[in-house]
Formats: sequence, structure tokens, C-alpha cells
Amino acid sequence: MNILTDHADTNPRHFWLRGEQPERVIEFDDEIGAWQVYGHAETLRILSDPKTYSSDMMSLFAETGMVDVAETGLTVEDMMAGNLVQMDPPDHRKLRSLVSSAFTPKVVADLEPRIAELTHQLLAQAGSGEIELVRDLAYPLPVTVIADLLGVPASDHDKFREWAKAMGENKNEISLNGMTDEQKRDMAEQFDGARKMAEYIAGHAAERRRQPREDLLTKLVEAEVDGERLSDTEVTNFASLLLLAGHITTTLLIGNTTLCLDANPAAAERVRADRALVPTAIEESLRLLTPFALLARRTTTDVTVAGQHVPANQALMLWVGAANRDAGVFTDPNTFDPARDPNPHIAFGRGVHFCLGAPLARLEGRIVLNILLDRYRELRTDPANPPTFLRAWDMTGVSTLPLVVT
Repeated sequence: MNILTDHADTNPRHFWLRGEQPERVIEFDDEIGAWQVYGHAETLRILSDPKTYSSDMMSLFAETGMVDVAETGLTVEDMMAGNLVQMDPPDHRKLRSLVSSAFTPKVVADLEPRIAELTHQLLAQAGSGEIELVRDLAYPLPVTVIADLLGVPASDHDKFREWAKAMGENKNEISLNGMTDEQKRDMAEQFDGARKMAEYIAGHAAERRRQPREDLLTKLVEAEVDGERLSDTEVTNFASLLLLAGHITTTLLIGNTTLCLDANPAAAERVRADRALVPTAIEESLRLLTPFALLARRTTTDVTVAGQHVPANQALMLWVGAANRDAGVFTDPNTFDPARDPNPHIAFGRGVHFCLGAPLARLEGRIVLNILLDRYRELRTDPANPPTFLRAWDMTGVSTLPLVVT
């Protein structure tokens, strides 16, 4: 069963949502000037080799004129500073180590009571009969948790959502061959969202320099790499990324898993009856509806991918969403199987850039799903008020999920 086949408002490039397999595992896209990679093995190999496949895409975008440095008022160095997603080893390893202590198994496990408490509070506030899962729970829960960790007010979550929408929900494809006016406007909105979030974080970081607290932002302000403190730009970029990425994946995970269960009643009953299936059901939703469907890399040398020669300094678009439905790896790849084993999906990436917050996202998903199943005998979508989906070309998931609950 393909959950999203009948929904025209998903991004048309996401062919795997229609149950289709790619004709080739890699191909060059003349329209956007980049290589499209769809195969699981190829994606895994690229993600696992940061020396050959760099994460520094910003430099390539600047070289091709996709990012207008003069227009944004930022240098490439400004945009790269503290941006963990864009960094390669050894700098990546040094910076990542600064926050690893905030996501240790013990620290994450100790958050369970707080996550459960917040979940019950939010569902109580949502009322009875009908809820909108994304608005009432899937968004405010993870953004509150990550805001608590950083030490910024969760009450500002409306601001976070506005900036995240501007920065992350890319409806239009990027192109290294030049962009349309609409694409340029989208890019300008992204930079404006990033600027506003950076200014917000900078204000809190300056306050931490004056009055340190027991929070992650204070740790970043006080941290040293090779004997030097992080610059203001590094702190703001790093903290902004944590705030942004720290909630989007979990928001989508919660909504997508609930949708998968609704679309598969027999599977939902299995999970309700056997809660040991909750973690594997979450993993299966991550595979079937991969939140971050696209990752990008740049070749540092001439390479061969699946028999195809790719020159140095070329962009590779890694379609993780397609790789997670590779029929050569997953039996019945379009079927939601809450007990799928093995399930070698790569929704959280792989290698040095494996998602730092994956354990936290999984914990939040497990707690939420169990509480939803405990609290409601029935949890279903309303055909008269169907869910809506992100149109972003790089993400997959529900943007609204109205539910009838009893």
C-alpha cells in the first residue's frame, strides 16, 4: 500500500511515494546541473566517505552564483562558521564533540519524565473529540524539549516555526545552472529566516556571556576548540542549527508514524496489542516516509558511482527517501510493516554526519505513540478533513493531521 498516492499536494519529484522505482540509480539532471542518486548502496557509500564526498555545498553554491554573497551580506565563511551540516572532518569532529555530552544515552533517557509530562499536558489542552496532531502535539513537544536543552524560551515557539518554515520548507528546487526569480525569492526568504534566528540566538548568547546558566547555550559560549573560544557567528550558527534540526525531524516522525498506522488498520491493531512493536513501527515510518528525503554532497575528486564517471567538484543529490524504498534492499518496499527486520534505513544519515539527535527523536516518538494508544481507543483521520503534506522538495511529511479521537 502506498499511503500518499492519492494526494496531489506532495512534491511531484518524490516518485517513490507513488510506488515507483527509479530507472537508474544515478543520473545527471541537466535542468539543475547536479547528479541525482537514488540507490541505497550508492547513498550509503557516499555518506560514509566524507573525504571523497564533501558536505561543504555552500562553497559550490557560491562558485556557481546560486548564493549571491553580495546580496545576502554574508561571506561564505560567515555561512559556514559553526554550521555542522556543512563541515568536514577534522573540524566537524571537533565541533560535534562540544554537544555530544548533551545527547548521551543517560541524558536522553533522563528526559523521559519531562517528555511524558509535556505530552499529557499538550493533549489535555487539545481537548476531546478532535485534535490537529501537528499543531497540538507533534510541533510544540519537540520544540519545547530542544528549547529547554538550549536554554531559550519555549514560549517563543511561534517565532521558531516561522523561521523554520522560511529556512526549511523549500518548495522550489535549487539549480546550479541559474535560478528563476521565484527561486531567488525563496532563497532570499531562507536567508531572511536564518538572519532572524541568528539575531535571536545572538541576543541570548550575549546574555549567557554575562550570566552563565546550566544550559547548552552556555556550554557553547564557554567552549574552546584548540584553545580558542567559538566566535559569535559560530555560536549563533551552531545553536540555530540545533534549534531548527532538533525539532523538525521529530515533528515529522510523530505525524508520519500516526499516519502510517491510520492507513494500515491491521498493523495499528498489532502495535496497539503488542507495544514491543512501537520502536520498530517508528523505524518503519522513518523508512517509508523519510522526513529529510534529500541530502547533498560535493565530489572532491573524480569518482565512479554505479559505473558512472562523476568529475570532481560536482553536486550529488542523495535521495534518501528513494534509497529507503530500494527494492534490492527492502522486501515489499512500499508496504508498511511495523515488525520489519532487518530495516537498514538511512533516514538519520550515516557516517560522521549521522543525526546527533536521533536517540532523542526516537525517544520522543516512542513516548508519544504509547501515550496516544493509551489515551485513545480510536485514533483516525477524517475523510472530510484530510491531512495536508509538505510541498518541500527535500522533506516528506504531514504539515497538518486532523484526527478524530475517542
